[in-house]
Amino acid sequence: MHKTIVAFVVALFVTTAAGEVVERPVIKPNDSWTYTNTIEKNAGWRQTHDEITVVRANETEILVTIQEAGSKIPPKEQLTGPDWSRFRSVNGHEKVVNRPFTFPLSPGKTWELEYTEDHPNREYLRQQFHSNYKVVGWEQVKVPAGTFLALKIEAQGQWTADLAPSVSASASTRVDNAGSISVTRANKSAAQTATGRTYKAFWYVPEVKRYVKTVEEYFGPDGVRNERYSYELDSFKVQ
Repeated sequence: MHKTIVAFVVALFVTTAAGEVVERPVIKPNDSWTYTNTIEKNAGWRQTHDEITVVRANETEILVTIQEAGSKIPPKEQLTGPDWSRFRSVNGHEKVVNRPFTFPLSPGKTWELEYTEDHPNREYLRQQFHSNYKVVGWEQVKVPAGTFLALKIEAQGQWTADLAPSVSASASTRVDNAGSISVTRANKSAAQTATGRTYKAFWYVPEVKRYVKTVEEYFGPDGVRNERYSYELDSFKVQ
């Protein structure tokens, strides 16, 4: 097919899809997806191929098994929301911490997500995350499973953390004619506040019932990216 014709057909598909409203998919047991999962954290990097299979699904939750392809370790079972949102316990209460979709989806739709967690690690007294999600529009995306027309969702966010005060000690020894003396000094740093940014993108394909690609990035106070997580679809089987 001539390149001009191909470009016209693609543009026609995008224009037609732009006016569509995408409803929440009907998830069924044994629907499955395999992704290439790439984790880049500080100077480390690793990649796995994860198989995700639906055990059950209803109006309030989806239970899936997650297993690395070829692994003999029993699969992990995980619950998600019916919209593929992720949740966990935050300060003793169940809280959604990532909501890539709020169905029905249509270009231009927006939503927000915010939560605050006390003592998320040894360094932070408190950490708050705030993200603004937006359905950007339809675009072609190529992944190992093929080329798809996907609805892209982006989330621009920010995190703010209250750092716990810390105490450090240093010791030194002084020697003179009278003998030796050991001196210990304690240095206390006051609580501080740090902030950084986050970025997330999801490419949702209705016939796949899930995203075919995702990117999640986390940036430190200096603007340097510390973590990046990405998924790309290898294969899928849905009913």
